[in-house]
Amino acid sequence: MTPTNSYDTPAEELTAEEAAAELEALAKEIAAHDRAYHQEDAPTVSDAEYDALRRRNDALEAAFPSLVRDDSPSRKVGAEPAAGFDKVVHARPMLSLGNAFSEEDVSEFLARIRRFLGLAGDEAVEVVAEPKIDGLSVSLRYENGTFVQGATRGDGATGENITENLRTLADVPKEISGDVPEVLEVRGEVYMSRAEFAKLNERRATEGAKVFANPRNAAAGSLRQLDPKVTASRPLGLFTYAWGELSAPVADSQSEFLEKLEKWGFKTNPLIVRCRSLQEIMDNYAAMESRRADLDYDIDGMVYKVDRIDLQERLGFVSRAPRWAIAHKFSAEKAETVLQKIDIQVGRTGVLTPVAHLEPVTVGGVVVSRATLHNEDEIARKDVREGDRVIIQRAGDVIPQVVSVVDDAAHAARPRFEFPDRCPKCGSLVVREEGAAARRCTGGLICPAQAVERLKHFVSRNAFDIEGLGGKHVEAFWRDGLIRTPADIFRLGEKAEEIGQREGWGQQSVDNLLIAIENRRTITLDRLIFALGIPQVGQATAKLLARQYGTLDVWRETMLAAADPESDAYQDLVNIDGIGPAMATDLVGFFGEPHNMEVLGALEDELAIEAVAAPQTEGSPVAGKTVVFTGTLETLTRNEAKARSETLGAKVAGSVSKKTDYVIEGADAGSKARKARELGVTVLSEAEWIELIGR
Repeated sequence: MTPTNSYDTPAEELTAEEAAAELEALAKEIAAHDRAYHQEDAPTVSDAEYDALRRRNDALEAAFPSLVRDDSPSRKVGAEPAAGFDKVVHARPMLSLGNAFSEEDVSEFLARIRRFLGLAGDEAVEVVAEPKIDGLSVSLRYENGTFVQGATRGDGATGENITENLRTLADVPKEISGDVPEVLEVRGEVYMSRAEFAKLNERRATEGAKVFANPRNAAAGSLRQLDPKVTASRPLGLFTYAWGELSAPVADSQSEFLEKLEKWGFKTNPLIVRCRSLQEIMDNYAAMESRRADLDYDIDGMVYKVDRIDLQERLGFVSRAPRWAIAHKFSAEKAETVLQKIDIQVGRTGVLTPVAHLEPVTVGGVVVSRATLHNEDEIARKDVREGDRVIIQRAGDVIPQVVSVVDDAAHAARPRFEFPDRCPKCGSLVVREEGAAARRCTGGLICPAQAVERLKHFVSRNAFDIEGLGGKHVEAFWRDGLIRTPADIFRLGEKAEEIGQREGWGQQSVDNLLIAIENRRTITLDRLIFALGIPQVGQATAKLLARQYGTLDVWRETMLAAADPESDAYQDLVNIDGIGPAMATDLVGFFGEPHNMEVLGALEDELAIEAVAAPQTEGSPVAGKTVVFTGTLETLTRNEAKARSETLGAKVAGSVSKKTDYVIEGADAGSKARKARELGVTVLSEAEWIELIGR
């Protein structure tokens, strides 16, 4: 599924409904690209295309923070480890990086750091600038100086155990000595040089084997071989640049840590420099981009990291990325091709999305054959017609994107595309609500596209994650009447014989599927909430709701009571940090639909639903407490105070109610502090709050 709305429209100008539909589409598309890149070593889009998708997702989430989904790309790193390797749980997550695409983005990155730390606007923030190697991220664990384990990044939390393969690399020291901590986890990027890549492909072509698309694919494919002898036969290099788990501190700065790595025998990139200003950063960026083609290894940008480790620790992390680092990508490319056909896709919420089918064209080494056209307004604005020659762009807010039409003599004679007024899947009326950019099928559950997409969402990885029941199986089972509702999935055991007679299904496959289904009969409340597919409710919101209400019964009863906007239930709902009136309307609306209540009741009969596990906050004086910050803080910035509070298990709310436990009052505090005192809520000064949490 492709994103719905026109990405030429600034995020802040979209309606909440348009943004929610777009975020849903982006989450699915990016997840598919993650699997192709991290699990299969066969990316289907270029880095620029992928980065632009993530950039649009970030822009939407910044404009609509209440719509952040639990399956949002901003909350995930990579993809789950592939089958064939043992899994390794990273002691410290291997996170990804946020992206910058312009000087303005880098300037804002530095400004955010200053704001978060409360630094003066002209105070220097020294960063280490490192070439961004286009390879495979790995982790090397040393115990008492001996290499004991190596792993891929995987999904950031769990990777693949590739220890024996990494032992074959000359750049991986097997023993290190000197001032080495008892436990040292070194992280870096495995790559293949361009010269060796050319030799490898020449040999494979001679042998009649499939050649690799680029050095990154060759490196990843070589390193993730089940037979270490294959890895040993291929020349791979390693640049190291970061740490994971440490039993003791090893440096006070990023640059000092890199020096330590070299002393211990690791290879670091010789082009790494320190920069003290935006001008130095941009000068170095320009120099690296100009010499990029002359390097013997691929780089796709620069990485900037705050040099001082104490500042890194204060800045901490946000979602899938550190606040103290960013990747500055190099510019992208364009190409010309023919738009052969415009097709219409129907998503889970009924949104109709036009997709351009293109004559395949290679753009920077990646074959592009499809591009989103977003909606009918976008088609009309660009006057895109079937048969047109079009410009495809690999940069901007979304990639691949149809940038413009090449006006030729035949363009005016080609018929304009007529957007359908009936759903192409079920024939139901298509409507476009006032102020919306997208048309939507009104068929609801009678529309097979919507019904199937909802079931796909239910079994997806971040929902019930039923192994062996992929999208194609869901489509086939729905088409043949084996499943119609989510609860039917848990009754498939009654149809085991019928499934076993289907093409491609043997007894072992059926048994494995039924075991996978049984393993999901016990589910946490947050996963269930996410699986229900309530508009705007992603993983993060599902966890908020589960943590707030604890059990399905309490959540359901409260949502039913919240139908009255004057009720305490409704006020408590909108007071949850991250849930506003628009999302509350969708939640209340879901419980107001009798069919949804039937679906939920049927699931309850089939499942054991657990409350979400509480965060580990043993010894925290504010665990489970609701806090509100008001006024100007002096010792902490607002972001730093909120992040610290959530780490300690507190709930940060945006307004004061009788259920608020603490209001932290900064300078120039206003109505919130007055209301707290009227309600008898404890009001603390910033100094008292810091003393309470023991910062």
